[in-house]
Amino acid sequence: MTDDVTRDELELDVVFVGAGPSGLAGAIHLADLVAEHNRRVKETGEGDALEPAIAVIEKSAEPGAHVLSGAVMDPRGLDALIPDWKEAGCPVESPVTEDALYYLSGERAVKFPFTPPSLHNHGNYVVSLSRVTRWMAEQAEKRGVDVFGGFPGASLLTEGDRIVGVRTRDRGIDKEGNRKSNFEPGVDIKAKVKVLAEGTRGSLVKQLVRDRNLAGPNPQTYGTGVKEVWRVPEGRIRPGAVLHTMGFPLDANTYGGGWIYGMAEGKVSVGLVVGLDYPDPRTDPHH
Repeated sequence: MTDDVTRDELELDVVFVGAGPSGLAGAIHLADLVAEHNRRVKETGEGDALEPAIAVIEKSAEPGAHVLSGAVMDPRGLDALIPDWKEAGCPVESPVTEDALYYLSGERAVKFPFTPPSLHNHGNYVVSLSRVTRWMAEQAEKRGVDVFGGFPGASLLTEGDRIVGVRTRDRGIDKEGNRKSNFEPGVDIKAKVKVLAEGTRGSLVKQLVRDRNLAGPNPQTYGTGVKEVWRVPEGRIRPGAVLHTMGFPLDANTYGGGWIYGMAEGKVSVGLVVGLDYPDPRTDPHH
């Protein structure tokens, strides 16, 4: 369909699509590389200083709003990205204090006599990944990166075989695709470098994989994750306790498992992940 509206254009050097941990980490690292380059230019007088326009666009109103994981974080990534992350105020709930794996029946919990190596979390931290993402957005902005909330990428802009940018979604469209009275056309964001960091099942990545035949030999697998944060009486669970579960409420034919993570101030992250290949169509992870 021919586009019959006039759209604003934004010219950038680099655009990251998705203000999750990966997109923000990429923008922070790039900004740090530019700052280091400019420092060397100033010291040696060799080369030219750089002032690239770097931006991150995010579909939700603010970074972290669509990041739902109650997570156990391996800090090695942040150690490399922002070595002073603790002093800079990165919000963590607690260092991991214990690991345990339980098999659940409908009536009791049986603790495994050992914890598999893949579930060892010594040295990691219990975090709200949403809060960590908001903090990372602040760190990116301090480095001169523009972070734009409420800008969902709708389609890739192409010129021949080249991808030249991203078009953001039109606003004021009804469910039939018709324009309402509050219609606002999306913005065309053009950049020399485009980085897609959309997270699970990103719409632009799906378009790119389909159009460029990029599907690899190892298809991705997906599950439905359901999480709540509960407040329990003080002392019921230690901050930093990392408990994983198998069994109930899932049957032996259904792939999945649960978690209980002890957070600060008497809060716990309680969740369940169920693989999407469950054989019983009545399976309801939310229930």
